[in-house]
Amino acid sequence: MGIILKTAAEIDGIRKAGHIARGALNHIAPHIQAGITTLAINEMVEAYLAEHGAIAATKGYKGYPASSCISLNDVICHGIPSDKDVLKDGDIVNVDVTAILNGFYGDTCRMYLVGDVSPEAQKLVEVTKECLNLGIKQCYPGNYLSNIGFAISNYARRNGYSVVTDFCGHGVGIKFHEDPEVLHEDSRNRGPKLRPGMTFTIEPMINQGKARSKVDRLDGWTARTIDGKLSAQFEHTVLITPSGVEVLTDIDNEYPIS
Repeated sequence: MGIILKTAAEIDGIRKAGHIARGALNHIAPHIQAGITTLAINEMVEAYLAEHGAIAATKGYKGYPASSCISLNDVICHGIPSDKDVLKDGDIVNVDVTAILNGFYGDTCRMYLVGDVSPEAQKLVEVTKECLNLGIKQCYPGNYLSNIGFAISNYARRNGYSVVTDFCGHGVGIKFHEDPEVLHEDSRNRGPKLRPGMTFTIEPMINQGKARSKVDRLDGWTARTIDGKLSAQFEHTVLITPSGVEVLTDIDNEYPIS
Protein backbone atom coordinates (compact mmCIF):
# COMPACT_ATOMS: atom_id res chain seq x y z
CA MET A 1 0.00 0.00 0.00
CA GLY A 2 2.80 2.44 0.83
CA ILE A 3 2.79 5.43 3.16
CA ILE A 4 -0.10 7.81 2.49
CA LEU A 5 0.55 11.52 2.99
CA LYS A 6 -2.76 13.05 4.02
CA THR A 7 -4.32 16.18 2.55
CA ALA A 8 -5.57 19.06 4.69
CA ALA A 9 -9.15 17.86 4.29
CA GLU A 10 -8.21 14.30 5.26
CA ILE A 11 -6.30 15.55 8.30
CA ASP A 12 -9.32 17.51 9.43
CA GLY A 13 -11.47 14.38 9.14
CA ILE A 14 -8.97 12.24 11.05
CA ARG A 15 -8.68 14.91 13.75
CA LYS A 16 -12.46 14.98 14.23
CA ALA A 17 -12.59 11.19 14.46
CA GLY A 18 -9.70 11.25 16.91
CA HIS A 19 -11.40 13.78 19.14
CA ILE A 20 -14.49 11.58 19.32
CA ALA A 21 -12.40 8.54 20.24
CA ARG A 22 -10.64 10.54 22.95
CA GLY A 23 -13.97 11.92 24.10
CA ALA A 24 -15.24 8.40 24.62
CA LEU A 25 -12.29 7.67 26.92
CA ASN A 26 -13.01 10.84 28.90
CA HIS A 27 -16.70 9.94 29.08
CA ILE A 28 -16.15 6.53 30.64
CA ALA A 29 -13.48 7.65 33.12
CA PRO A 30 -15.81 8.42 36.07
CA HIS A 31 -17.51 5.05 35.65
CA ILE A 32 -14.41 2.88 35.81
CA GLN A 33 -14.75 1.76 39.40
CA ALA A 34 -14.81 -1.50 41.32
CA GLY A 35 -17.98 -3.47 40.53
CA ILE A 36 -18.51 -2.46 36.91
CA THR A 37 -18.13 -5.06 34.16
CA THR A 38 -15.99 -4.57 31.10
CA LEU A 39 -19.11 -5.23 29.00
CA ALA A 40 -20.87 -2.28 30.64
CA ILE A 41 -17.85 -0.07 29.84
CA ASN A 42 -17.99 -1.20 26.22
CA GLU A 43 -21.70 -0.38 26.02
CA MET A 44 -20.94 3.16 27.23
CA VAL A 45 -18.28 3.54 24.56
CA GLU A 46 -20.63 2.32 21.84
CA ALA A 47 -23.39 4.70 22.98
CA TYR A 48 -20.99 7.66 23.08
CA LEU A 49 -19.76 6.99 19.56
CA ALA A 50 -23.32 6.69 18.25
CA GLU A 51 -24.34 9.94 19.93
CA HIS A 52 -21.51 11.69 18.09
CA GLY A 53 -22.27 10.19 14.68
CA ALA A 54 -19.41 7.68 14.73
CA ILE A 55 -19.04 3.92 14.76
CA ALA A 56 -16.36 1.64 16.19
CA ALA A 57 -13.72 0.34 13.81
CA THR A 58 -13.20 -2.76 15.94
CA LYS A 59 -16.76 -4.07 15.84
CA GLY A 60 -16.87 -6.75 13.17
CA TYR A 61 -13.22 -6.24 12.22
CA LYS A 62 -12.00 -9.75 11.30
CA GLY A 63 -14.80 -11.05 13.51
CA TYR A 64 -13.99 -8.99 16.62
CA PRO A 65 -17.30 -8.67 18.51
CA ALA A 66 -17.08 -5.40 20.46
CA SER A 67 -16.81 -1.62 20.07
CA SER A 68 -13.66 -1.39 22.19
CA CYS A 69 -10.80 -3.51 23.43
CA ILE A 70 -10.64 -3.68 27.22
CA SER A 71 -7.50 -5.26 28.62
CA LEU A 72 -7.27 -6.01 32.32
CA ASN A 73 -4.08 -6.50 34.38
CA ASP A 74 -2.05 -9.18 32.56
CA VAL A 75 -3.89 -8.71 29.26
CA ILE A 76 -1.56 -6.90 26.87
CA CYS A 77 -4.17 -5.97 24.26
CA HIS A 78 -7.35 -7.03 22.41
CA GLY A 79 -9.25 -8.02 25.55
CA ILE A 80 -12.88 -8.75 24.66
CA PRO A 81 -15.43 -7.02 26.94
CA SER A 82 -17.44 -9.47 29.02
CA ASP A 83 -20.13 -9.48 31.70
CA LYS A 84 -17.92 -11.95 33.57
CA ASP A 85 -15.00 -9.52 33.94
CA VAL A 86 -15.83 -7.35 36.95
CA LEU A 87 -13.37 -4.63 37.95
CA LYS A 88 -12.02 -4.83 41.48
CA ASP A 89 -9.98 -2.57 43.70
CA GLY A 90 -6.33 -2.58 42.66
CA ASP A 91 -6.90 -3.46 39.00
CA ILE A 92 -5.32 -1.62 36.10
CA VAL A 93 -7.29 -1.60 32.87
CA ASN A 94 -6.73 -0.35 29.33
CA VAL A 95 -9.57 0.81 27.08
CA ASP A 96 -8.78 1.12 23.37
CA VAL A 97 -11.20 2.93 21.04
CA THR A 98 -11.02 3.58 17.30
CA ALA A 99 -13.77 5.83 15.98
CA ILE A 100 -14.82 6.02 12.34
CA LEU A 101 -16.41 9.35 11.43
CA ASN A 102 -17.35 10.07 7.81
CA GLY A 103 -14.88 7.42 6.68
CA PHE A 104 -11.94 8.69 8.75
CA TYR A 105 -10.29 6.85 11.65
CA GLY A 106 -9.01 8.06 15.01
CA ASP A 107 -7.32 5.53 17.32
CA THR A 108 -6.38 5.98 20.98
CA CYS A 109 -6.18 4.12 24.28
CA ARG A 110 -5.61 4.89 27.93
CA MET A 111 -4.89 3.15 31.22
CA TYR A 112 -7.22 3.53 34.20
CA LEU A 113 -6.46 2.73 37.83
CA VAL A 114 -9.23 1.11 39.86
CA GLY A 115 -9.23 2.20 43.50
CA ASP A 116 -5.95 1.81 45.36
CA VAL A 117 -3.41 0.13 43.12
CA SER A 118 -0.03 -1.16 44.26
CA PRO A 119 3.05 1.06 43.93
CA GLU A 120 4.40 -1.46 41.42
CA ALA A 121 1.32 -1.15 39.21
CA GLN A 122 1.35 2.64 39.54
CA LYS A 123 4.98 2.80 38.41
CA LEU A 124 4.33 0.56 35.40
CA VAL A 125 1.50 2.81 34.25
CA GLU A 126 3.53 5.98 34.76
CA VAL A 127 6.55 4.61 32.88
CA THR A 128 4.33 3.42 30.03
CA LYS A 129 2.77 6.86 29.65
CA GLU A 130 6.23 8.42 29.60
CA CYS A 131 7.24 5.91 26.91
CA LEU A 132 4.44 7.31 24.75
CA ASN A 133 5.55 10.87 25.53
CA LEU A 134 9.12 10.09 24.53
CA GLY A 135 7.94 8.46 21.31
CA ILE A 136 5.90 11.53 20.43
CA LYS A 137 8.95 13.77 21.03
CA GLN A 138 10.71 11.90 18.21
CA CYS A 139 8.00 12.93 15.75
CA TYR A 140 9.28 15.68 13.49
CA PRO A 141 10.12 15.93 9.78
CA GLY A 142 13.40 14.35 8.79
CA ASN A 143 13.78 12.17 11.86
CA TYR A 144 13.98 8.42 11.36
CA LEU A 145 10.84 6.45 12.15
CA SER A 146 12.94 3.93 14.08
CA ASN A 147 13.96 6.56 16.64
CA ILE A 148 10.44 6.37 18.09
CA GLY A 149 10.98 2.75 19.10
CA PHE A 150 14.57 3.42 20.12
CA ALA A 151 13.49 6.09 22.61
CA ILE A 152 10.64 3.97 23.96
CA SER A 153 12.64 0.79 24.45
CA ASN A 154 15.59 2.54 26.07
CA TYR A 155 13.39 4.19 28.66
CA ALA A 156 11.39 1.03 29.39
CA ARG A 157 14.53 -1.07 29.86
CA ARG A 158 16.15 1.54 32.12
CA ASN A 159 13.13 1.15 34.38
CA GLY A 160 13.35 -2.63 34.42
CA TYR A 161 10.51 -3.40 32.00
CA SER A 162 10.22 -5.19 28.67
CA VAL A 163 8.66 -3.96 25.43
CA VAL A 164 6.12 -6.10 23.60
CA THR A 165 7.28 -6.75 20.03
CA ASP A 166 4.40 -9.03 18.94
CA PHE A 167 2.27 -5.92 18.25
CA CYS A 168 3.14 -2.46 16.96
CA GLY A 169 1.79 0.93 16.00
CA HIS A 170 0.62 1.59 12.45
CA GLY A 171 -0.44 4.13 9.91
CA VAL A 172 -4.08 5.11 10.31
CA GLY A 173 -6.61 7.63 9.06
CA ILE A 174 -8.10 6.59 5.75
CA LYS A 175 -7.99 2.93 6.73
CA PHE A 176 -7.82 1.22 10.11
CA HIS A 177 -4.33 -0.13 9.42
CA GLU A 178 -1.97 1.50 6.93
CA ASP A 179 1.77 1.69 6.39
CA PRO A 180 4.11 2.23 8.11
CA GLU A 181 4.48 -0.19 10.98
CA VAL A 182 5.70 1.67 14.06
CA LEU A 183 7.90 -0.59 16.18
CA HIS A 184 8.22 0.13 19.88
CA GLU A 185 11.59 -1.55 20.15
CA ASP A 186 13.98 -0.49 17.43
CA SER A 187 17.52 0.58 16.61
CA ARG A 188 18.61 4.15 16.00
CA ASN A 189 18.51 5.97 12.66
CA ARG A 190 17.19 3.35 10.27
CA GLY A 191 14.31 2.94 7.84
CA PRO A 192 12.08 5.68 6.44
CA LYS A 193 12.24 9.29 7.52
CA LEU A 194 9.18 11.12 8.82
CA ARG A 195 7.44 13.46 6.39
CA PRO A 196 4.69 16.08 6.82
CA GLY A 197 1.28 14.54 6.20
CA MET A 198 2.08 11.15 7.75
CA THR A 199 -0.47 9.94 10.32
CA PHE A 200 0.15 6.91 12.50
CA THR A 201 -0.31 5.50 15.98
CA ILE A 202 2.26 5.17 18.72
CA GLU A 203 1.01 2.62 21.25
CA PRO A 204 3.74 1.10 23.43
CA MET A 205 2.83 -2.03 25.38
CA ILE A 206 5.12 -2.40 28.37
CA ASN A 207 5.35 -5.52 30.56
CA GLN A 208 6.52 -6.02 34.13
CA GLY A 209 8.05 -9.35 33.18
CA LYS A 210 8.80 -11.06 29.90
CA ALA A 211 7.96 -9.36 26.62
CA ARG A 212 6.27 -12.27 24.89
CA SER A 213 2.51 -12.70 24.58
CA LYS A 214 0.11 -15.62 24.30
CA VAL A 215 -3.21 -15.34 22.50
CA ASP A 216 -6.28 -17.06 23.95
CA ARG A 217 -7.00 -20.18 21.90
CA LEU A 218 -10.74 -19.97 22.51
CA ASP A 219 -11.50 -16.37 21.53
CA GLY A 220 -8.52 -15.89 19.20
CA TRP A 221 -8.00 -12.29 20.35
CA THR A 222 -7.04 -11.81 24.00
CA ALA A 223 -3.25 -11.44 24.25
CA ARG A 224 -1.79 -12.01 27.73
CA THR A 225 1.68 -11.88 29.23
CA ILE A 226 3.25 -15.33 29.27
CA ASP A 227 4.21 -15.04 32.94
CA GLY A 228 0.98 -13.55 34.32
CA LYS A 229 2.64 -10.24 35.20
CA LEU A 230 1.08 -6.85 34.54
CA SER A 231 1.06 -5.02 31.22
CA ALA A 232 0.20 -1.40 30.38
CA GLN A 233 -0.40 0.59 27.19
CA PHE A 234 -1.09 4.15 26.06
CA GLU A 235 -1.82 5.23 22.50
CA HIS A 236 -2.28 8.35 20.41
CA THR A 237 -2.75 9.02 16.71
CA VAL A 238 -0.18 11.59 15.57
CA LEU A 239 0.34 13.79 12.52
CA ILE A 240 3.75 14.88 11.29
CA THR A 241 3.50 18.61 10.53
CA PRO A 242 6.01 20.86 8.74
CA SER A 243 7.26 22.05 12.13
CA GLY A 244 6.82 18.98 14.34
CA VAL A 245 3.86 16.92 15.50
CA GLU A 246 0.17 17.28 16.24
CA VAL A 247 -1.49 14.69 18.44
CA LEU A 248 -4.78 14.15 16.64
CA THR A 249 -6.38 12.27 19.54
CA ASP A 250 -5.49 14.95 22.11
CA ILE A 251 -8.40 17.06 23.28
CA ASP A 252 -7.06 17.59 26.79
CA ASN A 253 -4.03 19.74 25.94
CA GLU A 254 -1.69 17.05 27.22
CA TYR A 255 0.78 17.73 24.42
CA PRO A 256 1.90 20.92 22.70
CA ILE A 257 0.54 21.14 19.17
CA SER A 258 2.85 22.71 16.61
